[in-house]
This record gives sequence, C-alpha cells and structure tokens, in this order.
Amino acid sequence: MTIYQNLIAGEWVGSNATKNINPSDTNEVVGLYADGSAEDTKNAIAAAKAAFPAWSRSGIWERHVILKKAGDEIMARKDELGALLAREEGKTLPEATGEVIRASQIFEFFAGEALRLAGEVIPSVRPNIGVEITREGLGVIGIITPWNFPIAIPAWKMAPALCYGNTIVFKPAELVPACSWAIVDILNRAGLPKGVLNLVMGKGSVVGQAMLESPDVHGITFTGSTGTGRRVAAASIEHNRKFQLEMGGKNPMVVLDDADLNVAVEAAANSGFFSTGQRCTASSRLIVTEGIHDKFVAALTDKLKTLVVDNALKAGTHIGPVVDERQLKTDTDYIEIGKKEGAKLAFGGELVSRDTPGFYLQPTLFTEATNQMRISREEIFGPVVSVIRAKDYDEALAIANDTPFGLSAGIATTSLKHATHFKRNSEAGMVMVNLPTAGVDFHVPFGGRKGSPYGPREQGKYAAEFYTTVKTAYTLA
Repeated sequence: MTIYQNLIAGEWVGSNATKNINPSDTNEVVGLYADGSAEDTKNAIAAAKAAFPAWSRSGIWERHVILKKAGDEIMARKDELGALLAREEGKTLPEATGEVIRASQIFEFFAGEALRLAGEVIPSVRPNIGVEITREGLGVIGIITPWNFPIAIPAWKMAPALCYGNTIVFKPAELVPACSWAIVDILNRAGLPKGVLNLVMGKGSVVGQAMLESPDVHGITFTGSTGTGRRVAAASIEHNRKFQLEMGGKNPMVVLDDADLNVAVEAAANSGFFSTGQRCTASSRLIVTEGIHDKFVAALTDKLKTLVVDNALKAGTHIGPVVDERQLKTDTDYIEIGKKEGAKLAFGGELVSRDTPGFYLQPTLFTEATNQMRISREEIFGPVVSVIRAKDYDEALAIANDTPFGLSAGIATTSLKHATHFKRNSEAGMVMVNLPTAGVDFHVPFGGRKGSPYGPREQGKYAAEFYTTVKTAYTLA
C-alpha cells in the first residue's frame, strides 16, 4: 500500500508507517500513514520558523485566495472526504459529510476574514502624537488535534492561524490521520509557500513532546484530554509560550416539568448518543424534574430502541462504532462502575455483533443516578448517559453547575422565565435552550469555563485573540 507521508518544508517525507484501521470493519486498513520522529518534528519547526517572516508579511489577497481555494475543494469533495472520515473514525456517513461541509465553511469564513484585517488609529493624550494599534501573527503555531472531529477541529485551528499570518506544525491524533493528511494536501496544492504548513503524524509521546520542548514554537493550540492539556500548559509556561486548551466536559441537560416532551427527548438523544457520544459537548447528565421524570425516561427509552447501531457507511445507521478497542473498554468499564454504584441500567450497555467486525456498543442509559457517582462526574466519552432526578428548577440548576467542567449546558423548557434565568446562571461557556448541547455554528466563539478550557475562545472573530499579538505604535506628527 502507498504510504501517506509527512509534509516538512514543502516536501513529502517518511518511510515508517502505521496502519489506519476502520472501526466499523477491523479487517479493513484505511491506509498506511507516516510515523514521524522527534527529528522530523524539529525539522518541521525549523521550516516553519524560516517561513514565518515572509508569510507574516504576505498580502491579504494571497491569503484569501489560498483559504478560499482550500474551502472550495473541500466542499467539492464532501462525499469522498465524508466517506473517508466515516471509515477512519466511525461517525455515520451523514454526520461525517456534515463535518466536512463545516470544515469548508470555516475556510470560507477565514478567507473573508483575511480581507477584513483591521486595526485602530486613535489620538494620543499627548499633543501631536498619533497612535496605531495593530494585530500581527504570533509566529510558529503548534496544532495538536483529537480523534473525534478529524477534519473540523484541524480546520478551525489551521484556517485562523494561516489567516493571521502564522506558520504551522500540525500533529493530528494517531487514530485519524487520513482526514488530516487530505486537508494538508489540499492546502499545500492551494499555493502555500514551502514551510508555512508542516504535517508531522506520529505518537504524542514523540511528536507532541518534541513540540512542547521547542523554544521555537510560539503558541500551541490543543484539544484533547484534561491530563494531556495540563502537560501542554506546564511545558508552555516554561517557555513563556502562549497556549490554548480545550479539554473535558461533563455537560448537563436540564429537563423541566413544562418541557415539550418530544423536543426534550430528541435533544437528549442527539446530545448523548449521536456521534457515539464521542463529542466534548455531549450531554451525559440528564437532570430531570419530578413531574416529567418517568414520562421522559419512558419516551427516551422508546427512542433508543429505534436507534440502529451498525457500520458507519451503511444507510440507516444512527450510531456507528466506538472509535477503537481502548475507548470501548473505557466505556464498558464505566458501565460496570455505574452498576456497582447503584445506578439502574435502564437500557443498553451490551456489545453487539454486526456483519462486519467492529467496536459496536448499544446506547446505554442509567437512571436513579446521583451527581456524586463517578458516571455523573467523570467524562466517559462514549454513548453512556445518566439520568438524575431533581425536585425543581432550582435544584436542577444547582446539580447542573456542580461539576469541575463548564463547556456546554442545555435546558428543555417552555418557560421564558426559566430559560432566561438558566442562560444567565448556567456555569458553562455555551448554553442551549430546547436544542442539543452538541452542535455549534462556525462563525461564533466556541469554548467553556472552569476546568474545560484555558485561554481565548476558538472560532469566529474571537480566534484573533489567540493567533495574533497586539502592537501599539506611536508617531510624532
């Protein structure tokens, strides 16, 4: 099989490779992808450093054209890339194609932002002096992305980095190199100068560690586990490096007595179980008030019975496989923990077999859970959801906020009073009313609070806060 190589200083390099396995059919090798070394990473950083002066001073039209061209090609190839994403990550084909479309939209947005770069000219408090405030590229940006959104998250990090004049060393998750390789290939052919974008696939302990140890990486943007995020932070502080982290979540969805039952069930099922529950914004805690609790649980259980778990590429599949064997074991371990803690297994929790060998798990619903149980406090990152009873709105809000995380939160209600109060008092960075907690727009800020993030928000105009540095210049008239 062809080896898909790393891109360093404009050249495709690398002979060592690892297999990319389809979680819907473990007999299928999606492709062989380069396994980069620490030396590869150092070379990529050196190339990005050398390319930065010219790229940071490049014209805004050049950046616009390249980003627009990349976005157009991604959109034109949405079916092909969607199928590739579904094969390597296990997301259903409609979800995977939707993610590809979102990646295209992100590049389109930042192609436009490249033409809207602006600053301020203001008077000084001193006579005959002018003041200019401008934003400039930060330098070499290290990008480390997770496996659950193999094309959207790389897009929302790479597009603003390039828009604002930075150069990149990109390390994707080991489980999903195919979409990352494809997007880098598209950008490379769109006309990026050599060294502006460098791809080093490989182990986090090797490639990621080399990035963390380099004083020539001026900023690192990371999405992934809380433990790894803390290591990124510690290493970055040592080098006085700017860093941006998106980490864990244990997102609540509150369902009040006055909720529209159908709306609440659809939002909860989507939030908790679609994309196999492998979304940082998934709501794995459903906090339901007494008056609607039993009706909601019965209706949600009926909904889960209709969801088809099968090969991600098969028409009619609602939930694909878990991404790999290790994540599957994590999920099943937590199911056993939930049982031992005294929660009631109301639905699912069993491994299932399909026509092709894969990591298939039924959507799992626990009831009679408490907010002190591990299944209610720790991020599982799988299709495992717990229902927690609450006496009333006030208790539900308190339970929702009783978590070390604060990424996303939702409420199902027909009460304007409660919806308004929840939006103001929920301790989360993103709040949804009568909508799934997972599912956000590409042109507005993304991020959380408390233990979920660190640093400026991602996406939209707010991306400039991380990818640029502010300069204030004074001129005597």
